[in-house]
Amino acid sequence: MAFAYAAFFLLVICIYKPAISQQNHSNLISLGSSISTNVQPTSWRSPSGTFAFGFYPQGSGFIVGIWLVCKPADIITWTAYRDDPPVPSNATLELTVNGKLLLRTYSANNEAGEGKLIAKIEKSASNAGMLDSGNLVLYNEHSDAIWESFNFPTDTILGGQNLYAGGELLSSASTTDFSTGRFRLKMQSDGNLVWYPVDTPDTSVDAYWSTETSETSGSSGAHLYLNYTSGELLILNKTSGIVSTVLSSDSESESRSIIYRATLEYDGIFRLYFHNFDRNGAYTTSLKEHAPESQCQVKTFCGLNSYCTMNDDQPDCRCLPGTVPVHPDQRYNGCERNYTEQLCKVAEETSSYNIIDMEKMTCYDIPYFLNSTSEEDCRKSCLQDCNCAGALYEDGDCMKMKFPVKYASRYEDDDQYSSKVFFKVGLKSVGSAMKPPVVHKTSKKTVTLIFVMSVAFITCSSIAIAASVFFISKSRVVEARMRLGSGNLGLAHELSLRAFSYRELKNATKGFREELGKGSFGAVYKGTLYKGKKVIAVKRLEKLVSEGEREFLTEMRSIGKTHHKNLVRLLGYCTEDSQRLLVYEYMSNGSLADLLFRTERIPNWSHRVKIALDIARGILYLHEECEAPIIHCDIKPQNILMDDFWNAKISDFGLAKLLVPDQTRTFTIVRGTRGYLAPEWHKNTPISVKADVYSYGVMLLEIVLCRRNIETNVSRPEEVLLSNWAYELMVARELDKLDLGEDVDLQNLEKMVMVGLWCIQDEPGIRPSMKSVVLMLEGITDVSVPPHPTSASA
Repeated sequence: MAFAYAAFFLLVICIYKPAISQQNHSNLISLGSSISTNVQPTSWRSPSGTFAFGFYPQGSGFIVGIWLVCKPADIITWTAYRDDPPVPSNATLELTVNGKLLLRTYSANNEAGEGKLIAKIEKSASNAGMLDSGNLVLYNEHSDAIWESFNFPTDTILGGQNLYAGGELLSSASTTDFSTGRFRLKMQSDGNLVWYPVDTPDTSVDAYWSTETSETSGSSGAHLYLNYTSGELLILNKTSGIVSTVLSSDSESESRSIIYRATLEYDGIFRLYFHNFDRNGAYTTSLKEHAPESQCQVKTFCGLNSYCTMNDDQPDCRCLPGTVPVHPDQRYNGCERNYTEQLCKVAEETSSYNIIDMEKMTCYDIPYFLNSTSEEDCRKSCLQDCNCAGALYEDGDCMKMKFPVKYASRYEDDDQYSSKVFFKVGLKSVGSAMKPPVVHKTSKKTVTLIFVMSVAFITCSSIAIAASVFFISKSRVVEARMRLGSGNLGLAHELSLRAFSYRELKNATKGFREELGKGSFGAVYKGTLYKGKKVIAVKRLEKLVSEGEREFLTEMRSIGKTHHKNLVRLLGYCTEDSQRLLVYEYMSNGSLADLLFRTERIPNWSHRVKIALDIARGILYLHEECEAPIIHCDIKPQNILMDDFWNAKISDFGLAKLLVPDQTRTFTIVRGTRGYLAPEWHKNTPISVKADVYSYGVMLLEIVLCRRNIETNVSRPEEVLLSNWAYELMVARELDKLDLGEDVDLQNLEKMVMVGLWCIQDEPGIRPSMKSVVLMLEGITDVSVPPHPTSASA
């Protein structure tokens, strides 16, 4: 069988090769030949007149391309510079005497422009030919082909044409606009032919159709070929011949009167046609096969925030709940939400919004939040989250998605499909909910009575609350000590984290293959869940001694209950036998240390300011907005990670110290990293949240001045310690002499340096709180000149 396939493949090559090299010398385009838009002929024809290359009318101008000459309308099969504007009516195409195929345009005073090369070739051509196969070929002096349009397809391949590994077809924008459209088809190096929306990576999440089978997978070096005699669209391998049939025709003819064409059309469907014509030039066109079968299988066909459903065998685009059409008269342009995120953040009352359930729906977007929970909790979580456009609930998992929603899909005929999607809808009452309340006047006697009763109520309540807080705080201290001493991992229920099995995480990380980083207690590995939809980071503790167990408990407790956009989110854990693993959201853009110190190009000024604010807001949340204050104890650039959108998030809570409510200071062993430690760590004095403020101040100076805190390779001794050098530059008003990028705002730079110097004052009481730091960075609070920090961090 393998021999038969190989023989067939060789036969195809033997038949196809002469078709390429075959020339009709009477139809060759010789050097010095030219055509123009306004003088006939405006194109060069193939010997039989079946195909033409030249100027094709589009709008008020012309495009350069190849088309199948047929009635009632010609069919474009290839275009040059397809995304450039149409050329004007005084353009020319010329095969120059130097052997270059050149497109020239002329100015109003008839001066020739520089010109564009249609075929980029290293050697000069001796002549060219438009073949009856639809292939434009340039030849050298030995009649060898040195360039072919078949090697640079746009949206079409013709009979006898190949699409090699790595090659793509890009759909046109519409039936009349031949610029690049919304879909692409790629012949992948793994032997699979895959359909994607444009501007997406080559991932299974983004693909909407594929030839992937056991036959095609792993067929390295395979390519796509349209057989010009049978009309079969085949995937061929150099060694074994036919690997798979993609599309096929029920007709077979040796006659060149039948031309086969496969086109990725503007709607994302790949269609196989055959054109049959008689001697009088009359054509009949037949659609033989297409993929995918349904228009609704094409991802993004309806645009963003919408889904496709079949109505009387015709695709019908509908907006997702909570969205309205962007252009009511253009059904494929997608939808936009009917409320703003800013309004959602202001309107804290959830009565301003509602949740609409849609069954038999799914969504292939990568969720920003994933957790195992009940259906009702999933619905409520989306309702209360301003970032949530909708939540897919499937098999006990809640997956929340942000706007825009790209890949929503409905299963019309599948009664067994059990997933639901909860969509958030802004109600019409949102505007009225934002109106100020009506004020009613009250008599003086009533006001006095209300005042007396309020004072009495507040006094009684304060006494009760004070007593409650005292007893609760005492009980929590005892409970915390008991849990830490016993190593109780009952935290899982308290923190609502997902429990993973060791086997799940081993499979997710492919045997802990790809290491992202390594710390004192273990390493972090990259993994994926839910068939590659969710990328995760798995922290595996390797030191199973008491301090490793303590770090595991600390990290679970400190980050398990937090939920802030500037903190890395903990998704789950594993405590199977002696294994201790933590599962986090994956941060694709590495650490702040990589961004500042390990790249040739530093981030621009506005990005650095945003990073500084992101980190400050995250620390503020830990210090003041959690149920109990958390001292991170190890704030440094290596522990600041960057997500897909370059938002900064604080990570690594293994050294964090939890305070009970109303506790402000605690004694603990030295924790953290040299260069970022506050002086009180070495004085055997209680530690407070101000230790994090000090570490943040050191890092803030590193962010704005783009160098490490301690740098030995400097020209002057006073530049070794960044804090001392920054203070000298600020006092001398010489910060403008630093090379920090052209977009730096000097006034803002000076303010941020002063904030950093305030944060690294020796006395914790002098340092500002993180709330004050955020207000100063936002420009809400003025910043005064700080005193000189008298000691350096150890």
